[in-house]
Amino acid sequence: MKNPSPASLYAPFRYWKAAMSDRKPSSLVCFPYSYEGEKVHGLYEGKGFACFEGGNTYKGMFSEGLMHGQGTYTWADGVKYEGTFVKNVQMFSGRYTWNDGSVYEGSIKDGVRHGFGFFRSGIHPISYIGYWCKGKRHGKGTIYYDQEHTSWYSGDWVNDVKEGWGMRCYKSGNIYEGQWEKNVRHGKGRMRWLTVNQEYMGQWVHGIQHGYGIHIWFLKRMPASQYPLRNEYVGDFVNGKRHGHGKFIYASGAVYDGEWVCNKKHGKGKFVFKNGRVYEGEFIDDNMVEYPAFLANAMNMKGLNSICTGNHFGTGKELEKTNSTQLTFCFYCNVKLYLLKKFAVLRHITELRRIYTFYSSLGCDDSFDNTFLMTKLQFWRFLKDCRFHHSNISLAEMDRILRDKTPVEEIHCPHETLLFRTFLSYLIRLAFRIYHEEHKENSPYLSKCFLEMVSRNIIPTACYVQGILFSEEGCTVLVMNSYLDKCWGIYRAFCRPSTRPPFELTMKMRHFLWMLNVITSISLFCVVTSALFAQFI
Repeated sequence: MKNPSPASLYAPFRYWKAAMSDRKPSSLVCFPYSYEGEKVHGLYEGKGFACFEGGNTYKGMFSEGLMHGQGTYTWADGVKYEGTFVKNVQMFSGRYTWNDGSVYEGSIKDGVRHGFGFFRSGIHPISYIGYWCKGKRHGKGTIYYDQEHTSWYSGDWVNDVKEGWGMRCYKSGNIYEGQWEKNVRHGKGRMRWLTVNQEYMGQWVHGIQHGYGIHIWFLKRMPASQYPLRNEYVGDFVNGKRHGHGKFIYASGAVYDGEWVCNKKHGKGKFVFKNGRVYEGEFIDDNMVEYPAFLANAMNMKGLNSICTGNHFGTGKELEKTNSTQLTFCFYCNVKLYLLKKFAVLRHITELRRIYTFYSSLGCDDSFDNTFLMTKLQFWRFLKDCRFHHSNISLAEMDRILRDKTPVEEIHCPHETLLFRTFLSYLIRLAFRIYHEEHKENSPYLSKCFLEMVSRNIIPTACYVQGILFSEEGCTVLVMNSYLDKCWGIYRAFCRPSTRPPFELTMKMRHFLWMLNVITSISLFCVVTSALFAQFI
């Protein structure tokens, strides 16, 4: 996606700034050569009409010889001001009209736009409504670039420049929402390319993706599709390209986690195929070092164009054709696990997929492609609804059991996403942990444990949301989505390492109460300080 050219995007403002220049008090000629109206003690008073040298005129209220009150001042070049005057100065509120049809209506201070106001160009389809400061857009405001209002920006302004947080909707329908600096995307933000069904969430530097981010390629599909995945990259970007460490999840179910250089797999990485096979080693220029026969261009996929540079990504399908004897396998060799997969999981696969889809969509906006990935927070909601924690095992202990290779500090991270196969794997492991004592004498006991969990925990209670979190009221969800990142940061700041392996960061009740005490003290300090300052102002 090419970024809009600043020159083309802001070209109309060259005309705008010239056309809507403010007429400051110094431009008002205050010594009329003719006057019609009332006088008191030789001074203009009440309603009157004055003509000034050069052709400027004023019609309105006078007080003590000065323009004061409601009136209309017309310059010789056609510019007109209608509004309030205070001792010859335009103040409070008024309306400027230019001879080309441009109009400003709103707050005025010392003859310039200051406060809330509306401007509409008479020649170009540009309009702005929002706050001004000393004649410049400053504060919250919305600018429309066309009459249909399909292209607009709404957000923060600083001295006529987009600065701070704002949302930009382009005429194509593409939308950016996030931080701005000097009229370009800069900071944290989300860009949606609706025209090509792509989305990027992460860091921007001078209008280009740079830093940590998530890029998603949406695939149009029916609801409850059999393969609820999309192509997704999570990791580092440099100048708009995947560069550094990152994970690519393919719609086929394959996953690459490793190093990237200029949009290509390069360095150490791990590739997991959709059938469970694993290659872990060196990659050079998108190719596996040990198997150079697999060319990079053989992995390209037309539907996976780059973000804005026209590069391509691999699908992972060709790698799956590798001779099985040449790759490391990651699959179940135990006969009991095979029986479990064949007779237990597949027996309930449709219901489990429906449950996964239900919980993965809780608290989420509508998806472009009817696809949702379950987060750890949604997985916890599922576990609570199905009363897994009633089996003498807490949610924190479940996180430890299901840790795998998750870093210690991220064991309880609510942002972690779970593929459907990971969801099934977690259920199998929890079933064994909870019910293996009851069925260890019966073979195959792993299959019986899983069936026991499905019949006792999942089928009767799944998809019936309990408690406040993700309730139908929706208020909690909106607040949670807005402050989830901040809450996670606060949690990590106040939690302490656990005394039990793997010694992850956890928050006990006393830590939580201490956190509330600190926050309350800070809030009380702010209130007291504000009150003290108010006494001296």
